[in-house]
Amino acid sequence: MDTKNLDAVKIAEKIIAGERLNRGDDFEFFLTTPLEKIQHGAHLIQKNFFGNHIDLCTIINGKSGRCGENCKYCAQSACHKTGVEEYDFLPAEEILAAAKLNEKAGVNRFSIVTSGRALTGKDFDKAIEAYRLLKNNLAIDLCASHGILNAEQFRRLRAAGVTSYHHNIETSRKFFPQICTSHTFDDRINTIKLAQAEGLQVCSGGIIGMGETWQDRIDMALELSALGIKSIPINALMAVKGTALENRPPLAAEEILRTVAIFRYINPTANIRLAAGRKLLPDFGASAFLNGASASITGNMLTTSGTTIKDDMELLKKLGLNNLRD
Repeated sequence: MDTKNLDAVKIAEKIIAGERLNRGDDFEFFLTTPLEKIQHGAHLIQKNFFGNHIDLCTIINGKSGRCGENCKYCAQSACHKTGVEEYDFLPAEEILAAAKLNEKAGVNRFSIVTSGRALTGKDFDKAIEAYRLLKNNLAIDLCASHGILNAEQFRRLRAAGVTSYHHNIETSRKFFPQICTSHTFDDRINTIKLAQAEGLQVCSGGIIGMGETWQDRIDMALELSALGIKSIPINALMAVKGTALENRPPLAAEEILRTVAIFRYINPTANIRLAAGRKLLPDFGASAFLNGASASITGNMLTTSGTTIKDDMELLKKLGLNNLRD
């Protein structure tokens, strides 16, 4: 798209009409234009494709700690000494009890997340058992996040009732080796494509504030667009003591909000999902929900510390938004 001589509203109108931003386009406009103007265009795009709907999901940490990967940001990596709680895969009944509480509270989807490069063997069998139990007892949509899986595992997940798979690309292809060397960017891309080939929608995003450039963030957004990702979580790094990134300073709210808005322009029909770092934003992301973010992780978890499902329901009502299903 030729963005020359266009303002934020004109660009938004072109996107709503069907044009898309692509590699090779000039993105300097989005970095130099006042945030309020960029947000206004993002609001128009969000309003067109999502109306007043905000998708809320929640997670349970189904298996914690002792991960053999060396991702620099991760509290659960065995490479780091963070004091994170360590335990094996939770009993299915315990997961069901948590899911029931979340469904009753009104969230749209529920995910089991596990540490490690990949969930395999008896632990994966336990996950399948848990998903079957959830599917038979709940109406809530089910998501899974179990690392680098193969096609057969994705088929089993789908048969058990899972509709969406979460697997972040984390950052740009160029910056990824600065964050992780125990697996590759292509390992992540291939996992996403395998999940999609088995009929699962994919939730994939990344983390900002790890030392990447604005170009890295834009490249990540473009990569997700090319993959056809339907849900894009944006995490602002919350540096954990004991990790390799423990001394990274928190991002300013304006930088997070600009990132959310830019991702909306590049991925107009995807749910842009607030994740870690919401407490860095004023009003826990109220401005983001009105100007680009159409989804959020919620609940009493590390990634959203400081806000609860009840808090988010009240915030959405205050903003004239809702998470009602069609």
